[in-house]
Amino acid sequence: MAISFGVTVLPDPPYTRFLELIELAERQGFGYGWTYDSHILWHESTPLLALAADRTSTMKLGHFVTNPGTRDPTVLASMYATLQVMSQGRMVMGIGRGDSARRVIGLEPVKMAQFEQDCAMIKELMNGREVEWNEKTLKLEWALPDAELPLYVAGYGPKALAVGGRVSDGIIIQLADPVIIEWIMATARKAAEEAGRDPDALECIVGAPSKVSDDLANCRDEVRWFPAMVSNHVMDLVELYGYDSDIPSELTDFVKARKFYDYKDHSRVGAAHGEFVTDEICDRFTVIGSVAQCTEKLRALEAVGVNQFNLYLMTDGQEEVLEAYGSSIIPQFAGTTA
Repeated sequence: MAISFGVTVLPDPPYTRFLELIELAERQGFGYGWTYDSHILWHESTPLLALAADRTSTMKLGHFVTNPGTRDPTVLASMYATLQVMSQGRMVMGIGRGDSARRVIGLEPVKMAQFEQDCAMIKELMNGREVEWNEKTLKLEWALPDAELPLYVAGYGPKALAVGGRVSDGIIIQLADPVIIEWIMATARKAAEEAGRDPDALECIVGAPSKVSDDLANCRDEVRWFPAMVSNHVMDLVELYGYDSDIPSELTDFVKARKFYDYKDHSRVGAAHGEFVTDEICDRFTVIGSVAQCTEKLRALEAVGVNQFNLYLMTDGQEEVLEAYGSSIIPQFAGTTA
């Protein structure tokens, strides 16, 4: 199946900018429009998704990613079911345990066992099916019928990937390294199979920055913040499993040079905490370079079974990046919109 294309736009002030970029992305052939969910660092993004649903007609919309810790799971399910009605069936949910949204307000990510329970319940409740929760029977009687709203779990480590394999429709991976992606999907699919689910039905969604330019050195400088962001999650894995584990060294070794992380510069070009990231890691974790180089990398992602490439639109020249994809890259991949 051909790879599809999404874009993640920050819910940065002014909110009108978010809407401009989402609308442009739809015109350029992107099938998915995503945004972050970190309510202190940026605007509360749910109203922006509601506005985006009104301003778009074909694009599927959702958080990349929300979490069931800063939002009560029943609220999250009702919120998405409402947006599903408003968008006429165009919502998709990305969900994780909570990184910036939780840590910025002094909380740790949601515990894994609780996360699994939350995801399993949310998937049922937001799709109009009856659930048992807190010894109560709950059902959204008004949920949109016959329009299944998928839930995708974000993760890197074996435990989070096992949750995704057991309860989700697919895995969200924040990096574009084919070697690591293959290991992640194999880990999740093993858990799916053990749970009696079809492992091949588990989708693979890759999110990473992309910059289309012949100036590769500048491209690297504009995306150096991204592997630094990924290192937050990898540090959690290293603390849990150490460096000598089943987790590929391609994922863990680069964090050894990490010094610090400042959430005030989360997902920002030029963030000082990205200084430790090497050119090689930039090239492996992102999709950068000329049209030919970006296309070659996307073909490599497609070859390892990536279903969607989600472009993190957090570089300079955002319109130019969207237009380069729309004119020169997306047309090379047949059947690109969902």
